[in-house]
Amino acid sequence: MAEEEEKYSFWTKYKKFAGSELLLYAIMVIGIILGIIIFS
Repeated sequence: MAEEEEKYSFWTKYKKFAGSELLLYAIMVIGIILGIIIFS
């Protein structure tokens, strides 16, 4: 039971961070693509 609770809290924490992390990656990718388009 204790192990399951730890996994649950880990995944809820991960999901909270995953949203902002995906947003950061999306912004980075868009920035790189725009940079390539502008400089090419």
